[in-house]
Amino acid sequence: MGMERLAGRTVRGQRVEDALNAGMPVKRGRWWPVLLCVIPLALLVYAAWTARWVRPSGDDWCFLPVVRDGGLSAMVDKFYFKDNGRVVNAVLVWTYARFGIAGQQWFAPASGVLILLLLWAFCAAALPATERRLPRGTALFTAATVTAVFLFGSLNTYKTFYWPAASVSHTLPPVFACAAVVPAVRAVSPRGRAFALCVAGTTGAALGMLSEETTVVALVALGCTLLISGRAIPAARRRFVRLWCAVAIAGLVVGALILYTSPGALHRRQSKDASALLDPKSLWESGYGFAHIAWTCLTSWPYLGAFAGGLVLGCLLVRVSPERVTRANNEALLIRSCVVVLLVAGYACTVITYPVFHAGVMTSTRLWNDYLLLYVLFLVYAGAVTARAWHRPGRRPATALATGTAVYCVVCLGLATSLTELNSDMAARARAWDRQDARMRSQAAAGARVLPYKRLPIRKMTEPFGQGGRKTWPALCVARYYKVQNITNATGKR
Repeated sequence: MGMERLAGRTVRGQRVEDALNAGMPVKRGRWWPVLLCVIPLALLVYAAWTARWVRPSGDDWCFLPVVRDGGLSAMVDKFYFKDNGRVVNAVLVWTYARFGIAGQQWFAPASGVLILLLLWAFCAAALPATERRLPRGTALFTAATVTAVFLFGSLNTYKTFYWPAASVSHTLPPVFACAAVVPAVRAVSPRGRAFALCVAGTTGAALGMLSEETTVVALVALGCTLLISGRAIPAARRRFVRLWCAVAIAGLVVGALILYTSPGALHRRQSKDASALLDPKSLWESGYGFAHIAWTCLTSWPYLGAFAGGLVLGCLLVRVSPERVTRANNEALLIRSCVVVLLVAGYACTVITYPVFHAGVMTSTRLWNDYLLLYVLFLVYAGAVTARAWHRPGRRPATALATGTAVYCVVCLGLATSLTELNSDMAARARAWDRQDARMRSQAAAGARVLPYKRLPIRKMTEPFGQGGRKTWPALCVARYYKVQNITNATGKR
């Protein structure tokens, strides 16, 4: 009996070894994505809990009183006729600003869950295209990894995740663009294709009126898709994919034209002296700025987590295939295309923002998010392709799997540490903000018309009396928020 058990263990062990050497996922390894999902999901839960410390700052001072006093119509009027023409942006701001400070605090958890769900749907639709048997939880693991790295790997997580004004303009739009792809991938019937085309057109128009940068990224990505469709898309779906891209491009162009011709966009270009978009000096300095941005992103350690997650994903999906050469050629084509899209779209986004922000494009990290989501997705894909390239006779996928898992866990630990530090800073500011808010409300109720205000900056957020006192608009918005005539600098510091 003992020999039989030993022989059985040997046979099963040999099967495991054979499966690893052949690149086939081992049955026990099929639960690996489910186990790893816990780490990025825990980060998201902790970050959502930290959002209770969010308090108004920057543009929030202006949005809150407008919504309080005039509602949705006043917000749309402010954006379309005065600020920048982003009508959809105005609607999204209204959805959280109508609840005051509570809306700002709930925005981060709600948007985090929404981003996770939309990316989960995107990954669940895209991963079956690998034509491999997927381990349990693969789509959720991929989506959770992309979500965690995209939101918390940013150089300024506060502006990327916690600040609603930046999130609705630069964090959510690229996620919406990815979600619009899902109906097209899922479409298998005439009705499904018609629905996908409707989604492409309406989403494109909405994005055009929401974010200029995401519009540029989407246009570049769709144009590249059309160019490589003859080699990368199966003949049976090629015609539909090209039609879908054309409809999406038309929607984006219509939305962008509505935004560009709006009185608000015209006023912004005039006030920021942003008419010289294609000026040679502006183009050159935009190139220098984007080179700085690209180098910063390439050398930022949090993005290594996306590559490590892709490496884990690739180790669990890799297997021997008779179409190996064909797939390798397609993978090389897709990698080259992704690199081109990232470079072209990133530079184009820098070009259209440079006339407004000038050298600030190199420090305003929220402006990068419109193409950084594509960068994170590319890193995951590159990690998976690397795992496939590692699979050669004599090499054990278990080695790459262990390495990827270790790096992934270390990066997530680093992100957790960063979130803990940010939580401490947010809590300190929230307590000081609440004390000052109570004092200012009490003084305003007592009839005071001019109130002293102490600056409470956090993570490079705009506060009144900044830039040597040259920024006057935050002070005016704070005064309107407390319904007084003016505020003064309580500390005298600038």
